[in-house]
Amino acid sequence: MARSQIIKGLERGLQVLQFLQSHPISSLHDVHLATRISKPSLLRILHTLEQSGLVSRRLGDGRYRISANLTRVPRRRAGFDRIAEAAAPILDRLCHQISWPSDLLVPAGDHMEIVETSQTQSPFLIKISRIGQPVNWLLSAVGRVYLAFCTNKEREAVLRKLRKSDNPVDRLSRDPKRLDRILAETRLRGYGIRDAGFGGGPYGSAPVDDGLAAIAIPLLDGARVHGSINILWIKTAFTIEQFADRHLHELRNAADDIVGSLRNRPPSWR
Repeated sequence: MARSQIIKGLERGLQVLQFLQSHPISSLHDVHLATRISKPSLLRILHTLEQSGLVSRRLGDGRYRISANLTRVPRRRAGFDRIAEAAAPILDRLCHQISWPSDLLVPAGDHMEIVETSQTQSPFLIKISRIGQPVNWLLSAVGRVYLAFCTNKEREAVLRKLRKSDNPVDRLSRDPKRLDRILAETRLRGYGIRDAGFGGGPYGSAPVDDGLAAIAIPLLDGARVHGSINILWIKTAFTIEQFADRHLHELRNAADDIVGSLRNRPPSWR
């Protein structure tokens, strides 16, 4: 009987993995509908798979994803999933330490993309972003700090795309002297801040004022930048300088921990 139960449990675990292979980002309800396994049993199976490093749960929306080491999505996308997996517990810990939320963003062509966020964990009602949301390069704190610290070759490749854009938020790409000055100031300061006229919102959407401010740090690994992480806060609560004095060291520690976690993880599927 015990042997029979173990085999049945293995069969159910494989059933869940097979579903997640074909649907890499799924809710508990999605997995339940596909497998017909009860939700209490599914939670035990998914917890076991998480502990084994085969599945992870996104911090931003609670959906389950197949490990980047197992997925057969294109290598670049799997690499970004690997960064998100490494960052999730660290962003969660940072949010519990300081209460204010953070986002992790990676390059996505003519914009950056949120691949993880702790906004759902914050006690403050800052839930304006979602995983997959695009963010502009040149006016956001995360975009500016990435461009300030990435290689010249990568920066120029991004700017070539943006110079072809008619989106107003990309206009700065055609003013190289001003942009070079902004990026030099960002490197000297050591962290990115939003453009004074940028109020947030998804790339390509109408301008908004979300009432927030941000500081951002690159995930710097030698000459390579994996992405950027920020901390968001209500801008009337602190000036940028006051907030950086309070929390910049914690943001830097989080960035170092994410990069350290990535170095210790096995490479993504090839």
